[in-house]
Amino acid sequence: MFDLPAYLERNNARILRALNRLLSSAGPDGRLLEAMRYSLMAGGKRLRPNLCLAAAEAVGGDAEDALPAACALEMIHTYSLIHDDLPAMDDDALRRGKPTCHIAFDEATAILAGDALLTTAFEALASMTGCRPERCTEVARIVAAAAGSRGMVQGQMLDMLSQGAALSLEQLEHLHALKTGAMIEASLAAGGLLAGGSAAQIEALRVFGRRVGLAFQVVDDILNIEGDPAVMGKAAGTDRLRRKNSYPGLLGLAKSKEFAHNLVHQAIEAIAAFDARAEALRAIACYVIERRK
Repeated sequence: MFDLPAYLERNNARILRALNRLLSSAGPDGRLLEAMRYSLMAGGKRLRPNLCLAAAEAVGGDAEDALPAACALEMIHTYSLIHDDLPAMDDDALRRGKPTCHIAFDEATAILAGDALLTTAFEALASMTGCRPERCTEVARIVAAAAGSRGMVQGQMLDMLSQGAALSLEQLEHLHALKTGAMIEASLAAGGLLAGGSAAQIEALRVFGRRVGLAFQVVDDILNIEGDPAVMGKAAGTDRLRRKNSYPGLLGLAKSKEFAHNLVHQAIEAIAAFDARAEALRAIACYVIERRK
C-alpha cells in the first residue's frame, strides 16, 4: 500500500526549503516580508504543490523540474486565502489554526502581502530552468489563466454575487470549477508538462484534476457542517451564516458524500492508463474524501 503520509512529509520538506529560498530573495526584511512569511509558512495541506510534483512523477519525469512551479502554485493559493479572509470578503479571523493575516498584522499589510505573493509566484515561474522554454511559457500561461479573471478570481466573484441567491447544481459546479477546480487542474497540467508528458497524458491529468477539484470542494462544504474547528484550524458553520450555496444545501449530506466518492472514482479512472508512478495521485485522490480538515 502506498504510504501517503511519508510521501507528503518528504515532499512538504522539499517544498518548504524551496519556499524559504524564494522568500529570501523576495525583498528586504521588514513588515511586508514578515506578513508574506507568516501566511505562507502557516502550514496547510500543500495540496496544489504536491499534485504538481506527483503529476511530474506520474508521466515519468523528475519532480525536481516541477518544484519552482509547485512553489508558485502554493504562493498563489496563499495569496488567495489572505484576500478571501479580508473583511470585505469572508471576514474570517482564523486560518490554518492561526489569526488571519489582517488580524495578525493589519488590513493594508494583508492586501500588500497577498499582492506580493502573487507577483513573486510569477517571478518564480519566469525564472524556471531545466525545461524547454516553450514548456515554461505554456505553464506560466496555464497558471495565469487558472488564477485570474477566467478562473479562480472569477469564481470568487461569482461566490460573492451568489450569496443569498439560490443556484442550481449546474451553476454551483461552474462556480467551484473556477474558484477551486481551476488551480487544482492547473497544478496537474503544469507538473505533467514540465516533466515532458504527452498530450494524452496531460489531458488525462486535467480530467483527474477537474474531478478531484470538485470533490475537494464538496468535502469542504461537508466539513463546514460536520467538521471540528479545532482540527480544521478555521470556523465551521460559516456557509449557512453567510447564506452561501453549498452541496449539502442542494443535495443533503448523504448525497453530497456519495457525490464526492463518485467524483474520486471518476478521477482515478481518468488515470487508469498510468502505471505505478501515478500511485501518489491515486492516494491523494482518496485522501481528498477522507480528510478531516
